[in-house]
Amino acid sequence: MDQKPDSFCDIENIAINILKDSRSYGIFPTPVDKILNYTELKINTQNDLSSIEPSFISKAFNAFVLAKRKVLGLLDYFNKEIYIDSTQNYNKKRFIKLHETGHKVIPWQQEIMEYYVDDKRTLDPDTKELFESEANYFASSTLFQLNIFDEESKKLPLSIESPIFLAKKFGASNHASIRRYVEHSQNSCALLVFEEINLDGKNKIRVRNYFQSKSFTKQFGELIWPENMDNKYPFMYYVYLKKKKPVDGEFSFLLKSEVSTKFQFQYYNNGFNTFVFIRPIGEFNK
Repeated sequence: MDQKPDSFCDIENIAINILKDSRSYGIFPTPVDKILNYTELKINTQNDLSSIEPSFISKAFNAFVLAKRKVLGLLDYFNKEIYIDSTQNYNKKRFIKLHETGHKVIPWQQEIMEYYVDDKRTLDPDTKELFESEANYFASSTLFQLNIFDEESKKLPLSIESPIFLAKKFGASNHASIRRYVEHSQNSCALLVFEEINLDGKNKIRVRNYFQSKSFTKQFGELIWPENMDNKYPFMYYVYLKKKKPVDGEFSFLLKSEVSTKFQFQYYNNGFNTFVFIRPIGEFNK
């Protein structure tokens, strides 16, 4: 697990102050447009990034730049405008709006650039670019209202169904909600995220991400998954089948200590990615 940058604590303070001052704290789903209004930002509805002419931005963002990147969000800092690719789904657009807001309200990012241009890479929670990582953290912290999501999680069963329920409540994607649920859980749990890629003309299933709660890591260490799982684990049958209906089951895993340990799993496919939620046998939300 990568350590968070020191700036993240400051960003949490910025997020909570904006939530409270805009009277958005404790309002569900998180009122993104209300937050934009408070920060004096507006959405440019005249230009859609999915079909925009590259020349409209400035000389700095010519056809070559935009041709290389499918731009999903853009902040025009000095005109206080956000541009959005309207073809993105509802929850993705909400996250992009907050990401661009982050670029504006994080003090040390202000006036550094006239434009912040964001694509799939910069909006990825695992991006290595510091400013983009900070904007993502602001967006996530604001969307999930920091400790409110975590406190709500404690009231629900230790199950993948809990973050899916909370996703609807907060107005977030299932993927982001499940990830936060695991990473912030006080219980022992972990999450495998699978994706399908095309490699040499063939579709292959691979692990996109793997996350563990701190309690899980303390109890079992870091689980190392083989690159090619095939059908070694029972949940892989459902992963390859792309089964839509959630499935529960059990599997054994050989730890680094050479001890074979049994875990429970919950399989879930949201149409974009496949998730396998893992918890120790008998682990439940206290």
